[in-house]
Amino acid sequence: MENKELTPKQIVEQLNQYIIGQQEAKKAVAVALRNRFRRLKLDESIRDEVAPKNILMIGPTGCGKTEIARRLAKLCGAPFIKVEATKYTEVGYVGRDVESMVRDLMAVGYKDVKAEMEDQLREQSVSKVEERLLDLLLPGSNDKPADAKEENETQVTVVDDSTREKFRQMLREGKLEDREVDIVVSNTQGAPSMEIIAGGSLDDLQNSMQGLVNMMRGGGRGKKRSVTVKEARKILTEEVLDSMVDHDKVADEAKKRVEQSGIIFIDEIDKIAVHGESHGQDVSREGVQRDILPIVEGSNVNTKFGVVDTTHILFIAAGAFSVAAPSDLIPELQGRFPLRVELDSLHKEDFKRILKEPKNSLIMQYSSLLETEGVKLDITEDAIDRMSVVAEEVNASAENIGARRLHTIMEKVLADINFEADEHSGETIKIDAAYVDSKLTDISQNQDLSRYIL
Repeated sequence: MENKELTPKQIVEQLNQYIIGQQEAKKAVAVALRNRFRRLKLDESIRDEVAPKNILMIGPTGCGKTEIARRLAKLCGAPFIKVEATKYTEVGYVGRDVESMVRDLMAVGYKDVKAEMEDQLREQSVSKVEERLLDLLLPGSNDKPADAKEENETQVTVVDDSTREKFRQMLREGKLEDREVDIVVSNTQGAPSMEIIAGGSLDDLQNSMQGLVNMMRGGGRGKKRSVTVKEARKILTEEVLDSMVDHDKVADEAKKRVEQSGIIFIDEIDKIAVHGESHGQDVSREGVQRDILPIVEGSNVNTKFGVVDTTHILFIAAGAFSVAAPSDLIPELQGRFPLRVELDSLHKEDFKRILKEPKNSLIMQYSSLLETEGVKLDITEDAIDRMSVVAEEVNASAENIGARRLHTIMEKVLADINFEADEHSGETIKIDAAYVDSKLTDISQNQDLSRYIL
């Protein structure tokens, strides 16, 4: 949570490094994030009264809705999970129950906190891992005789200690990395999840039953493997760190983070909106909305790490709303998303910036990939202009899939270079507008073809 002192302006600046445009959406999420940290500074008597201002993002696919939420969570180090509203069904139907989104978020929070605590203990674990590696390399060398009165027993102990120290030195110098040792790998599944009692889904029930079967078959005892010292060190480090971590403390901290700063991004929420009269499957859609409602309003959800209160979790919902409208959601759910943000469709100027400006820009990605083969790309400005124009034209004539169209166009333009890269090692390949046209013109001008290829 080291970035929690970022101001809304600083949050927007950070988001600008990865997402082009959509300033209104960035401002809304920046303020929502800042308000969460402001709330934590309030007096306890007021703190619980301040509810998060959930956000509803409305915009076409590929315009940056998911990326804004994902980058926001990374900025604040908050537990974050993205779910699709379409995979849930109302109670009584076969499918995942909506409470599983909270259980999934708690699992993410637990994993993050555990990783942080393990990093803090990593230095302390080195000596323990070293001793266990030496036990594998020299079985019995660490066993001390109960009574070392006899002279020959004393001599054996001295010899063993001397050999152990020699091996310790060789281990530290990396001379034994490729030597094979036999190691017993413990069963990582452990006890079956008790989430079935906490109202889990059919999948949870199946996993738990499988865990019980494994335990009855002796799966909890682990199995023997022959691995190199290098691989054994990784396995033992995980085991030692797992034994050093206080799992109850991890669960408590994870629960606190999830409740106070967790973010759930619900995508495709427009697909469960009921447009016009409800009949047939639409009844189930409305049922999903009604099941989601208490979680967004604030309720207690049972998880295997404890009961989680969802009152202060931030919910960001998103959808294209091309068929249904936000007003087609049930009124109670609409009221739980007071902030409405409309994202703009992307045009050629946006596409030009997306190709060049972000830290993870497409041109940087493709150039870096080809540089591993010794091929340098010289992509001119007019080539970037041309690809941006084609992306806009195809989005207008076929389905509008936003910035995702650029991935398809870049792949098409660089298809031959990618295929023959090993034959052009050491070369610099220039890509200009003429080259782009030679690869795309026929397809972009033929709408029937572009619908299937681009």
